[in-house]
Amino acid sequence: MKKLLALGLAASLTACNSPVEKPNANKTEESTSKEPTTLMTKNTPAWSKQASIYEVNIRQYTPEGTFNAFTKHLDRLEQIGVKILWIMPIQPIGKEKRKGSLGSYYSIADYASTNPEFGSLEDFKNLVAEAHKRGMKVILDWVANHTSWDHTWINTHRDWYSQNEQGEVIAPVEDWSDVADLNYNNYDMRNAMEEDMLFWVEEADIDGFRCDMAMMVPMDFWDSARVRLEELKPIFMLAEAEGPEFHAKAFDMSYGWELHHLMNEIARGDKSVHEIDHYLGKQDSLYSKDDYRMFFITNHDENSWNGTVGERMGANGQNFHVLASTLPQSMPLIYSGQEAGLNKRLAFFEKEHIDWTDSSQTEFYTKLTHLKLEHPTLVNGSEQGGFERIDTGNDRVYAFKRMKDDAELLVYVNLADQSFVTTAPLEGDAQYEDVMNGEAVNAELSVPPQSFKLISTSL
Repeated sequence: MKKLLALGLAASLTACNSPVEKPNANKTEESTSKEPTTLMTKNTPAWSKQASIYEVNIRQYTPEGTFNAFTKHLDRLEQIGVKILWIMPIQPIGKEKRKGSLGSYYSIADYASTNPEFGSLEDFKNLVAEAHKRGMKVILDWVANHTSWDHTWINTHRDWYSQNEQGEVIAPVEDWSDVADLNYNNYDMRNAMEEDMLFWVEEADIDGFRCDMAMMVPMDFWDSARVRLEELKPIFMLAEAEGPEFHAKAFDMSYGWELHHLMNEIARGDKSVHEIDHYLGKQDSLYSKDDYRMFFITNHDENSWNGTVGERMGANGQNFHVLASTLPQSMPLIYSGQEAGLNKRLAFFEKEHIDWTDSSQTEFYTKLTHLKLEHPTLVNGSEQGGFERIDTGNDRVYAFKRMKDDAELLVYVNLADQSFVTTAPLEGDAQYEDVMNGEAVNAELSVPPQSFKLISTSL
């Protein structure tokens, strides 16, 4: 489709400290434009093309809440098929104006060291090395928009912070009282921020960054940082933001917030599955095929502030993860504990831990992750498979086909309380099988209520 004008950022994004509407506050309008000294053509790493991404909450992952305790889970995650680990912020948390007893991960007191509660820098480097041994990449959550109030920069470089008319350092958003807003008009601060990002690539050999509140930081900063980082190694950049402009130079992947909110609305019965068609049409018109979108049914914000998957999606959580794994341009996200049926809201500022005794959903997530990893129709980028909608005549059943060369994948998602019976559009003499159990199937198909069918040509 003809490219449309870029959409504004979704107004209902969820903040890292607490629920709040995220303003479109890109600070480039207030700063002097400064292009990177070296022009760059973004080169998304090949290892990301069929990957699923897994968000790691170190504090809540284990009773110990440490790097070393999490590292013991790497074998299990390798078996599931995880290829990218997104580690939530690991730096020391500020104490001044701290929220709760432990504070927010996103209130950082020192960019270039680790939170002693999690472990040492050597412990983290070992985590990264062990992940690499298992074929996984590691990206670090990066909080570039603000620091804690007791970061050393506040005392040594007060001009690196945004100030009011009285010369007082201010918070970026009123509700984020535990953090101080950085001033991106100051290029010394920008350089220091880039140096701290380079530190983690050079010192710990990480493979990229998930950039918190990316829309609140000037785009030319991200462009410049990407150039410098790429001089060290190929990296992967995820923007906590939505809009095609983030993909121009700096970012490989952006958040699919709009689809996430749409899935919640469909789960509640407020909208029909046909709204997904409108969403995909808009995505196709706005984004290049090379632009990855991160689709998800939960993450740290959604779980802590808006509810568990069960609270928001009822019995259809797996159905929506199927969509997140198979729609065009998607990289599906799995949040810590999602594969263990996480059924509680994890506290954001206090210590809890995930109960790993429930393994009932492990097989589901393993099969979906390996499907994304191995099925030729689900590759991302310019090589991605085609998409063809299958008309079900039912506003609670969504179905489509992904195609590439001789490979096909048919996806049926039944959100209704009744079974859905149909004749699937299978091609000629090709052999088809049920992805979940490996059994041969024919065109006569019955999809149980609040369940799904994944039908693939034999590969």
